[in-house]
Amino acid sequence: MKDKILSIVENYERDPGRLMDILLDVQKAFGCVSCEAIGLIASELKISEVDVVQTRSFYHFFTKEPVGKYAVYLNNSVVSGFFGMKEVADEFEKQTGIKFGQKTADGLISLHYTACIGMSDQEPAALINSVVFTELNREKVRKIVADMREGKAVEAMFSQYGDGVNAHPLVKSMVKNNIRKTGKVTLGEYTPGKGLAKALNMESKAIIQEVKDSNLRGRGGAGFPTGMKWDFCARENDSKYVLCNADEGEPGTFKDRVLLTERAAMMFEGMTIAGYAIGAKEGVLYLRQEYVYLKNYVENVLVELRNKNLLGKNILGKGFDFDIRVQFGAGAYVCGEESALIESAEGKRGEPRNRPPFPVQKGYKNKPTIVNNVETYCSAVKIIENGAAWYKAMGTTESAGTKLLSISGDCKNPGVYEIEWGMTIAEMLEMVGATDVQAVQVAGPSGICIPPAQFNRKIAIEDLPTGGSMIVIGKNRDLLKDVVLNFMEFFEDESCGSCVTCRSFNMILRKQIEKVVEGHGIKTDIENMTAWSEIIRKTTRCGLGQTSSNPITTTIKNFRELYDKRVKDVDYQSDFDMHKAVAESCEVVGRIPNIHE
Repeated sequence: MKDKILSIVENYERDPGRLMDILLDVQKAFGCVSCEAIGLIASELKISEVDVVQTRSFYHFFTKEPVGKYAVYLNNSVVSGFFGMKEVADEFEKQTGIKFGQKTADGLISLHYTACIGMSDQEPAALINSVVFTELNREKVRKIVADMREGKAVEAMFSQYGDGVNAHPLVKSMVKNNIRKTGKVTLGEYTPGKGLAKALNMESKAIIQEVKDSNLRGRGGAGFPTGMKWDFCARENDSKYVLCNADEGEPGTFKDRVLLTERAAMMFEGMTIAGYAIGAKEGVLYLRQEYVYLKNYVENVLVELRNKNLLGKNILGKGFDFDIRVQFGAGAYVCGEESALIESAEGKRGEPRNRPPFPVQKGYKNKPTIVNNVETYCSAVKIIENGAAWYKAMGTTESAGTKLLSISGDCKNPGVYEIEWGMTIAEMLEMVGATDVQAVQVAGPSGICIPPAQFNRKIAIEDLPTGGSMIVIGKNRDLLKDVVLNFMEFFEDESCGSCVTCRSFNMILRKQIEKVVEGHGIKTDIENMTAWSEIIRKTTRCGLGQTSSNPITTTIKNFRELYDKRVKDVDYQSDFDMHKAVAESCEVVGRIPNIHE
């Protein structure tokens, strides 16, 4: 172990800032990051063991004990549940003889649940040793487990590949793009280098002004004006960085996955244009661990861009140097928040920073930094290529251009759609072939759940803003049990725990909605959930905490009748169940519970 860890640490030049990469390589090599490994890493990096432990303990894909030779991570998000996740989980447990959270006695297989892996258009899905398996069912599970017992390589367990780059020799994935509608911007015609060549013949201030004039706003969900962010950063007198947020952890979102697959060069070109505009020399693509199957391809795109003189030294002979490296996360939803992403990229826990100062003032390595979404950088390329007026001619007055939507759930044609801002929800549902719709979850769990009476509302920053996630919920679904409870379990698990109210109240709210779902709720529980949600919103410091109660508050507002039907009109009712409370202890000692003893 010592020699291997020494080699890994030396590969990253003993840089504590690359702790995430070191831990990822150790996890891959040994199936865990053990206490012994932590001691060796800390010693070689000359940092405390506490620094290593706090990073390892924060992320979902780092484990203290070895996972199985075949580590199955089954997505348990809402859409996966819609299409048979429980049956798939049941079959995995039957075939392996273990429960989720356990490992077979021979160490061959371990079963784990994980949050959304960006495959909501092809659920149920799982990661097995980081290889994606989609559209799972009982029959497929039986074959997979049989192949495991035969010792097959995971990559040899399937031979049908997805469309486009998914079939590339460096990818070879079964994932499908499911591009249903293309537009003029991110999924339109693209000539690599054309936008960059034009940009390098412009003044940096002119580039920023063009982006400002286009009214391009961040495509990750917050909608902050992109040109303004670039301008703020450009004004700082220090070395600067360009970071791309490809964490895409919002359940129901997968459009950046498609851009990373089919428009990686465009994304890197946008980062390079941004680097020239603000005066940066280095860029970092922060890519979620769930998309590690794209690693070799994305790295190869960078090599090709350098070979074409579109990246690296003296780009296109204009005297501009700029290069990009790829930084992988390790499973943490909160890292979608820009300051948490920066912390993670520096090898730390992904906890959001207090602001001010803002990242454009003190960001990555404490230097001025811009953080934009994959779709934002891709859009910037076309804006420079075709001009602000061309871009502003699409969309609405306040929401210019096009937007990529990740549409999943109860519809005929789930997938990625490039639309102009301003489309109504009703038009969207018709476009995807959705009927008998009970609700639409706009912008993922942190967004808003709207009823049919609001389907005339527009998908636009001024009405229904979204980072891209659109989940269609049919009338056959139990909205509170299948959706709201699942979302609250997600937020309880994904809270970084830094803010007391987020750490505590998300747990309390999850228990409260579970109480309502199980039929033990009373009317005051609804008022309590509303009040507690307001406390979280006002007292937490990042977007996760501020919006984590939205699944409850928006459904109470828009679907109050579903709550009223489930709660009892009494002042007090105990939900304590003696049988349930002692069941586990009775099982341990092998006795039949008798509550009258």
